[in-house]
Amino acid sequence: MSFVDKAKNTVQQAVGKAEEAVGKRTDDQEQIAQGQKDQHMGAARQETEKTKDALDEK
Repeated sequence: MSFVDKAKNTVQQAVGKAEEAVGKRTDDQEQIAQGQKDQHMGAARQETEKTKDALDEK
């Protein structure tokens, strides 16, 4: 997994957590949903990168 891809995914997850927290504080359901979406997308990309790495090792 490239370091840059891993960093981007981690940042996306962190931004998602922040968006969700702000959405909860302001009672903004749309922002909460966007934050959760960003977190899930970052996690899914991390899993994709891990799978790629596993295939490359074989």
